[in-house]
Amino acid sequence: MTGARGPAGVEVAPLFPILDSLRAVGALAVLTTHVAFQSGAYVRNGSWGDLLSRLDVGVAIFFVLSGFLLSRPHFARRMVDAPPPPMGRYYWKRLLRIYPVYAVTVVLALTLIPENRSASAAQWIRSLSLTDIYLEGALPQGLTQMWSLSVEVSFYLILPLLMLLVLGRAPRPLRPARVALVLLALVVLSSWWHLHLVSVVGERSEGNPALWLPAYLSWFAVGLALALADVLRQARRPRRAPGPATRLLEALEGSPGVCWALALGLMLVASTPLAGPTLLYVATDVEALTKSVLYAAVGGLVVISGLRPPATGSYARVLSARLPRHLGHVSYSVFCLHLPTLYLVMEGIGFPLFGGNTWQIWVLTVVLSLAASEVAYRSVELPALRLRNLGRRSSTSAPRTRQSETTTR
Repeated sequence: MTGARGPAGVEVAPLFPILDSLRAVGALAVLTTHVAFQSGAYVRNGSWGDLLSRLDVGVAIFFVLSGFLLSRPHFARRMVDAPPPPMGRYYWKRLLRIYPVYAVTVVLALTLIPENRSASAAQWIRSLSLTDIYLEGALPQGLTQMWSLSVEVSFYLILPLLMLLVLGRAPRPLRPARVALVLLALVVLSSWWHLHLVSVVGERSEGNPALWLPAYLSWFAVGLALALADVLRQARRPRRAPGPATRLLEALEGSPGVCWALALGLMLVASTPLAGPTLLYVATDVEALTKSVLYAAVGGLVVISGLRPPATGSYARVLSARLPRHLGHVSYSVFCLHLPTLYLVMEGIGFPLFGGNTWQIWVLTVVLSLAASEVAYRSVELPALRLRNLGRRSSTSAPRTRQSETTTR
């Protein structure tokens, strides 16, 4: 773990190499649950099928990562009396990170998949603008995973204002109690959304409020809480004893195996009826909230395992290696392209919908998705990211260092 340190001993721009690899874990989980659904594994494999149906927890991992990585610079800069990241540059980098590959995926899905070829101009606009979830109708074939990207983009849009609410205007010092209060409010809003507001808003809107940002604020809040904790413990005076929360965080970071064991235990609970049906039936309000809470905990544990594990341990050594990190770098393209790829695998080879052959379909989808994603990463993502400093003037207002490629997905 390296990075430029400010005067308070806080790393302003640290590297978290293992989080790159954990992005790949999230993408693989999402791919696997979609293959399991299309092949009928949810209902063919008993309890194992129930567990496969809950691998959409990969989305929670993405959201916790986003909350952590995008909020930490704000906390760290406030701690060292540096200005916050420029808002315009932040939005420009988010656009370059997300939109080029997304737009390519939309074009491929709407032109190559027969069910989508009759898509209207309005549908093209909805898909290209990431507004499908706010309007009536299902997402197009091959793009149904993009509901979560719409949620994430919503979070990107509000983050600067959220951090202003959390931190107040500079040069006010960072106040952990104020941050905790705002994060608690986000969790309460998310819970109330599940329990009451989804049905109320749903009666007055065309879209599906269960897929809107408020339902997932608690997942992002977990990431913000981890970012705050990471900054505060770095700024702690050497002679000051850590509090109970810091001791718990450091104990979990030092035992990634425990994090994963706890996450697996929570996933087994999430695979029961407590978290709602595993098929496309509507969950009750309480079931939806239960699933959300369990997924928030799983996402938090997975991310904690990759923050600051023992540097000499096998976990850090393996997940910091070049190959798993590269898989993390291409994981966003995997997320975007895997459903069009899955569709083409099933149609091209003739696998019937819900007809089994789960692992054959999985292997083909993984291999072809990785191949397509490698092409997209090199021909679309990297050229777009080279534009991130376009028009930027050099600045010495804050310590500068090489940024981790880990961003969100």
